[in-house]
Formats: sequence, structure tokens, C-alpha cells
Amino acid sequence: MQAIFWSVEEVAHRAKQLYENGIRQEVEYGDNIGKMIVIDSETGEYGIDKTGVETALKLKQKNPNARFFTMRIGYDVAFSFGGAIERTVE
Repeated sequence: MQAIFWSVEEVAHRAKQLYENGIRQEVEYGDNIGKMIVIDSETGEYGIDKTGVETALKLKQKNPNARFFTMRIGYDVAFSFGGAIERTVE
């Protein structure tokens, strides 16, 4: 695949759109809450694991030029430095 040159903001915007328009309904339940989801902003392909690292490596093998966005399922942020993360899903 050819590399797509999107800004960081565009990668995030596209991934969030993909998440809100379909992925959320598939993943936001039970044991997935609190896990990391890695989304390929170009293809919409995604994977879930505890840290996101394994998923990112697998997706990178399929598409070395992929632009990824990572989120914590069911929370408002992925990580917090000195603050608290709030759960958005019960």
C-alpha cells in the first residue's frame, strides 16, 4: 500500500469517526472495557488487547504504512499522568 500523509489531527478524526460509526457497537461491552483498541485510520481494521502493543505490531505487518490511533475502550482518555481517567461506559 502507498503511504497516506495525514496530519495527526486527521488520523485522530478519521479513527474517531470509524469508532463512533460502527466499531463502538461491536466492542464496547463486558471484558473489553478498559482494554486498548488500535484502529488503522485508512482501512478501519482494528484489534484489541490489554496494552495495544501486540495489536499494533500485527496491524503493522499487514500494512507497514498504516497510521494508527489508540483508545481505551469505555474511558474518556487512554492514559493519565497524575490525574484520573473517567469511565464513560458502565
